[in-house]
Amino acid sequence: MTAGVDDADDMHRPRPKTGATERGLTAAQAAALLARIGPNALPQVPPPSLAAVFLRQFRSPLIYILLVAALVSLALSDAKDAIFIGAVLLLNGIVGTAQEYSAGKAAAALRRLEQPDALVIRDDRQRLIAARDLVPGDLVLIEAGGRVPADIRLVEAGDLQCDESLLTGASLPVNKFATDAEDRCAEAHGCLAYAGTVVTRGRGQGVVVATGAATEIGRIAKDIGKGSISQPPLMIRLARFSRAIALSVGVALVLLVAVGLWRGMDLRDLFMMSVGLAVSAIPEGLPVAISVALAIGMRRMSRANVIVRKMSAVESLGSCTMIATDKTGTLTMNALMVTDICLPDGTALRCQVGHDPEDATVLGDGVDVDEARQRMASLVLAATLPNEAELVKDGAVWKGIGDTVDVALLTMAINSGALPEDLRERHPLAARIPYEPDLRYAASFHESGQVSPEGAIRIFVKGAPETLIAMSDRMEMGGGAVPIRHGELLAQKDRLAAQGLRVLAFAQGEMAPVSEAGYGHGHLINLTFLGLVGMKDPVRPEVPAAIRACHDAGIQVAMVTGDDPATASAIAAEAGLVFSSDQVVTGDAVARAEEKGDTALDRLTDRARIYARVNPSQKLAIVLSLARTGHFVAVTGDGVNDAPALKHAHVGVAMGRKGTEVAKESADIVITDENFASIVHGIREGRVAYANIRKVIFMLVSTGAAEVVLFLLAMPLGLPMPLLPVQLLWLNLVTNGIQDVALAAERGEGDELSLPPRKPAEPIFDRVMLRRILHSTMVMGVGGCAVFYWLLRHGYTEEAARNLLLLLFVLFENFQTFNSRSERHSIFRQGFLANPLLVLTVLGAQVLHIAALYIPGLSATLQLAPVSLAEWSVLLLLAATLFAVMELEKRWDGRMVPGRATARGGTAAG
Repeated sequence: MTAGVDDADDMHRPRPKTGATERGLTAAQAAALLARIGPNALPQVPPPSLAAVFLRQFRSPLIYILLVAALVSLALSDAKDAIFIGAVLLLNGIVGTAQEYSAGKAAAALRRLEQPDALVIRDDRQRLIAARDLVPGDLVLIEAGGRVPADIRLVEAGDLQCDESLLTGASLPVNKFATDAEDRCAEAHGCLAYAGTVVTRGRGQGVVVATGAATEIGRIAKDIGKGSISQPPLMIRLARFSRAIALSVGVALVLLVAVGLWRGMDLRDLFMMSVGLAVSAIPEGLPVAISVALAIGMRRMSRANVIVRKMSAVESLGSCTMIATDKTGTLTMNALMVTDICLPDGTALRCQVGHDPEDATVLGDGVDVDEARQRMASLVLAATLPNEAELVKDGAVWKGIGDTVDVALLTMAINSGALPEDLRERHPLAARIPYEPDLRYAASFHESGQVSPEGAIRIFVKGAPETLIAMSDRMEMGGGAVPIRHGELLAQKDRLAAQGLRVLAFAQGEMAPVSEAGYGHGHLINLTFLGLVGMKDPVRPEVPAAIRACHDAGIQVAMVTGDDPATASAIAAEAGLVFSSDQVVTGDAVARAEEKGDTALDRLTDRARIYARVNPSQKLAIVLSLARTGHFVAVTGDGVNDAPALKHAHVGVAMGRKGTEVAKESADIVITDENFASIVHGIREGRVAYANIRKVIFMLVSTGAAEVVLFLLAMPLGLPMPLLPVQLLWLNLVTNGIQDVALAAERGEGDELSLPPRKPAEPIFDRVMLRRILHSTMVMGVGGCAVFYWLLRHGYTEEAARNLLLLLFVLFENFQTFNSRSERHSIFRQGFLANPLLVLTVLGAQVLHIAALYIPGLSATLQLAPVSLAEWSVLLLLAATLFAVMELEKRWDGRMVPGRATARGGTAAG
């Protein structure tokens, strides 16, 4: 609907008599306000141009190095290497641009939450207008099933409830009440209905007090629109890695040039050597290998119902040290359900919780299913007949329509084997007293059934326990009624409430029929009390095992919710979170800490693990504080209230089924089955992806460093150039051309979740990798230099010595490819054919080099010649020493000891 309202939009219905003093605005007043204030729409931040986003992808030290390498390759007339590097840069630029350009969808998703139409009273008539045309002062009508179009102050509220979980995270609908004074309403949120929330029950009228960016949802949109201050862990580590590579290569080349000048080398030869060595030492294949590793991780995650929206989030999830999860819809099923039933005789029954009511049932200690259903038959009638909700089956899915409490009671009826429509058909409705907050009960009057005297009217009541106990003079005991014992019933209620349950009571009675208008509160006396039910939003069955898996993997879990501390603590304990009472903090405590500054807030978040009664801005502050204290933070959520934290965390994880579009668009990862356990699968695949990236880096850096060491040793010893620039480029092409991509496709080693997460400050070049690079570099670099020296001293020409040295390095680097398959485990444990692509690429590289020995034009360019069988045998034995040293290094490091990795993970978790 467009701006403005013509005669066709006017509903032409007279304004109902509401009793409210507000009369709404005139069309002229609304038009003037709309022109001055602007539409009721969330602000749109103009997105950067596509060209600006594309150019931003090239701001990286590694990219600068690769650009230099491409230019140098062109200077050497090596168009193939230059084209390869250019293609790598272009591919990464396109992928990065696509990811960043889609980030603006979060604000668009928020705008889709705005209801397109609103029913208002203007010129003393009801009119249906576009919601974007609302202005402060408009009088708006809302009812169950609709979405509130703006922030409104209620002037009328008839049994009105709103679901505010998308703003607050609280699981239960909020009762709303009317007020005729804005100053009184300012101190109580109960008289305000917020834009974007859903009316779950009743109807009301209210005056618009805020539109667009001034609404609660608008303030959240402002937080989402800010640029994220967190960076993916992989990007942080790669930036450090790039600087380290640039510095190392630069220092090595300066040393080589200095030695060459001291020895009087020709400047052109010195330049060509330096350039060729630089191209070999710089891992230009790394960006492609990283993309492949992350892409494979994305595909594997999708099989576990984890959809990755941003490629870097694959590794980010694997690196997380803290999961800050919301409660409703993530740890719980986001559906109020009856879990406990207590009959007056003390019989305790439990409803099995399940997604499908038909798959659940009612059980009790020492009571079989049939007997349990028989004992609670009267209670089921009282839960079903005064019920105004509907539970319908749409295909294989049950859908509830109406109040969440009533839907939960209908689900209980189906659990007990009863069908609500059959019960309603057998007990025709005579009159109804709808639920009112002031009454604290709902009742229905039904024509006689088979168990009642002819003409009698049966009464069924549901409501607050104290209210129904006061209405009753008897209670049902094993099929008969006995005088009511108030103390016992109240004690039963207290026991259920202490478990964090919402408690509801039920009663029945009989009376003589009267006219329909005559049924009322006065007839609700001398009832028979039938029992109590306790209901809650239950924990998902798979959550406790998933949280244990997180603890085993060394990942801490914190709950952040809008619910009260008691409910949050009860759910957290049931979910398997381990915490003490002093680790439960409220939003008020967070606010006080925020007032004192970041240091105070960081001290609070360092120990707290349950955050209750927090608002969206506090959730974001908690996430940022956890990041400051050294955590890589993954945040889960499904509501609009979660969107800012999802966007600003190191990795945001949204729930796919019931999650809002805002949450999904703000997140890096979406869990399609809303199963918290899927996050654990994603963490494993993220760790596998990062491990594969480390394997590629180890292979590329160790082989490149070996070539640099070869030259650094040969030059001061007065030896000729060990390898020609063209041979260096050939070596780089043959041994690193595609093996790194194959290595990025390695499968997991099986113990990823038994190890603690890597420390946030830990670089790629950690102690283990540096030691392995040092050992392998010494074997290849020192060994290669020694072989070259020996060949020259035993009558080999420089050309023949280089020919054998080049073949030795091809063998060295092919062996190193297999050594790179695991940091901790022997190559024999991995299975030789577990990665057939890797085997094929290594064999292909070796065959390609053998072919170069015999192809006339290529062999002449590379100055190669065939090698004798004896020389092949000796070179193979020398190259195999690298394999032996790496195997011994792993064993010496203690990483092959059974159970060692698990012990490390267990210690971290503890």
